[in-house]
Amino acid sequence: MKLLIFGASGSVGQHLVSQALEQEHTVTAFTRNDKGFEDSHYPNLNFFRGNVLNFDSVAEASKDQDAIFCVLGAGRKGNVRADGTFNIVKAMEEQGVNRLISLSTLGAGDSYDNLNFFWKKIMFGWFLKEAYKDHQLQEKYIMQSELDWTVVRPAAFTDGPLTRKYRYGFTSHDKTLKMKVSRADVAHFMLKQIEMDQYIQKAPGLSY
Repeated sequence: MKLLIFGASGSVGQHLVSQALEQEHTVTAFTRNDKGFEDSHYPNLNFFRGNVLNFDSVAEASKDQDAIFCVLGAGRKGNVRADGTFNIVKAMEEQGVNRLISLSTLGAGDSYDNLNFFWKKIMFGWFLKEAYKDHQLQEKYIMQSELDWTVVRPAAFTDGPLTRKYRYGFTSHDKTLKMKVSRADVAHFMLKQIEMDQYIQKAPGLSY
């Protein structure tokens, strides 16, 4: 498939790119520079240099793609995820691209009940407050669209290996989660979504 990845140079994005290439998809990495890909020589890897906050750039990159991945990150800051995702959704609607798989966070929407006290009050209640608001708005833009979207809500990232042994799709009442998952496994689960329709217009959680 022809896949476009926004946030390709980020910590999850690089895993997503490498795993998609290993599966012989044609990948377009949307980046502001080639950081993280200097030694990449895959014939099926293309680059589109642009800014996700520039709609025209996003729309041009979205042409003729089979599916689009949004793995935008902005650390503790807000706005980039939501504003960039707004452009992605509108560009997809304009270009007739229907399949969107987007990264969010465990704790957004009804998965808030999965969080423990530390994540509710300390992390999202204070330290990552702006990022949390950004994720909430990002999800709103996606879920208001008529795209075939899947929003993936992972627990806290680790640098662990690809295990393929993670939990997903659990209820919002599940309190047995380890509240962590490796970036490699997040990318693995996201990439699986182009092969299945179980979570179209749904937001599965992801954790160990």
